[in-house]
Amino acid sequence: MITIRNYTKTDREALWNIHYHTIRHINIRDYSQEQVEAWAPDSFDKHIWEKRLNGLSPFVAEIDGVIVGYTDLQVNGLIDHFFCHHKYQGKGVGRALMTHVLSVGKERNIKRYYSEVSITARPFYEHFGFSVAKEQVMEIRGQKLRNFVMEKLL
Repeated sequence: MITIRNYTKTDREALWNIHYHTIRHINIRDYSQEQVEAWAPDSFDKHIWEKRLNGLSPFVAEIDGVIVGYTDLQVNGLIDHFFCHHKYQGKGVGRALMTHVLSVGKERNIKRYYSEVSITARPFYEHFGFSVAKEQVMEIRGQKLRNFVMEKLL
């Protein structure tokens, strides 16, 4: 069973590992080795990552006490991070997280959800009723990565 809970400081390293390994093992299908290395570098500053997570206030998904994914929902409807553990893809983790986000958004009276979505994640977002608002190219550590601004309007 998948449970969703709020982030705690002790989740920091587990969430970095999910972020890193999902990009390196899953997003590599749609991006080059150089692009995924820029997106998820081998070294990172734990203090910067912790500050980033504190700002996101993510929701954390667990199965039997194992952290298997995380996402967030900002007050303006932005879903900034959405990552499922690379070894738990296709097991309902993403669905549980998105269902939670949409439920929280309903409580907060959010009428527009949006996210900058990778090529890899686009079909997942489309499944939940998001559509492409625009295609864009982002630059991360000298690498250009194509992604999509996707939105869902209520």
